[in-house]
Amino acid sequence: MELDLGTLLVSDYNPLDEKALKSEPDYLKNLIRNDVQLLINKVWELPRERVDGVVVVKLPKPEYTLPRARAIPKPKPLTKWQQFAKEKGIQTKKKGKSKLKWDEELKKWIPTYGYKRVKAEEQKEWLVEIKSGADANDNSFAKAKEAKQERQSKNELQRLRNIAKSKNIKLPKVGLPTREYLPNSQQLSEALTIARTSTASVGKFQPKLPKEKDAKGIAKEVPGMKKKRKLPPLNAVEEKRQNKGLIDNVLKSKTKILRDDYLVGTTEIKQDTIGRKKKKSGVPKRAKNAKKPKAGKGKRDLHSKVGGRKRR
Repeated sequence: MELDLGTLLVSDYNPLDEKALKSEPDYLKNLIRNDVQLLINKVWELPRERVDGVVVVKLPKPEYTLPRARAIPKPKPLTKWQQFAKEKGIQTKKKGKSKLKWDEELKKWIPTYGYKRVKAEEQKEWLVEIKSGADANDNSFAKAKEAKQERQSKNELQRLRNIAKSKNIKLPKVGLPTREYLPNSQQLSEALTIARTSTASVGKFQPKLPKEKDAKGIAKEVPGMKKKRKLPPLNAVEEKRQNKGLIDNVLKSKTKILRDDYLVGTTEIKQDTIGRKKKKSGVPKRAKNAKKPKAGKGKRDLHSKVGGRKRR
């Protein structure tokens, strides 16, 4: 047996007794109890002391190295401000341990952060003084709320930029993206489609630009754009109807039919084309450069057709 007191590990390499294992139901339980008893006896041999009425034993350094299930996590990359503070030697002051702060105006303890702090600030700022020369009809509370949302959006944008910078991802500067980031129209179309569909409704209520089409090959990035697969036919009659419709769409009037006896829909197409030709062979069309036919000049014969406009 091997005992490692640092990790409280017992390694028993002795072979098991197969006869006892089959005959005695508590064989393994008794064996484990004896091994644990040996480990506890070794622990009691170590120097011990009493702390707050509890017996404490200081374990030695572990000898057995336990393998890790996962790799050691990499250190978190520094943000732009943290990198600047490290280079300049700026040290941030640690805040006090107390989470509450006394407010003289409200005459009560308020938290230094959290949603209760925001509610306390709203109680303090229930009245806003309008500066001289400002419009009295302007809503100062709405302006303050809008300014706060802009600050939050700016902070979120900076946070995303820090993440992209730590992963060596190129980002466009302020303004429209250049060819360096979107070299061809396909990537620009993909970026436009992803931006339009990045809503809760997957772009259902977002207006499209004129002649705009969804980019192809981005169904994995936008799960809501996955097309629903067509269900298979329920019976043989429906399958026959679908196949016949597919053949009729392929073999249109412009297609050249090589054989007449290998499909069902070819006879119907032939009849349709013959009927169309008969309708067209009525009055021949006049050429573009042809002269306009002259009228009968008052001498019209009902039996002979003369071109020209009919006058009344």
